[in-house]
Amino acid sequence: MAQVTLNVEGMSCNHCVNAVQTAVKNAGGSAKVDLASKTVEVEFDEGKATLKAIKDAIEDQGYDVV
Repeated sequence: MAQVTLNVEGMSCNHCVNAVQTAVKNAGGSAKVDLASKTVEVEFDEGKATLKAIKDAIEDQGYDVV
């Protein structure tokens, strides 16, 4: 399992947390969102998901992965 911490701009509420967690789950990973630090800790199986797909899924929800 790969673990990555992403900096994500645009998150401000629990709706944002749920949107990001769902997007990451649908892309094949799991996410722990920290609104205060604007980070998302992502864990995924590199055989089933890619970091690019996870970043794209987050960005498709309207957030910026920086």
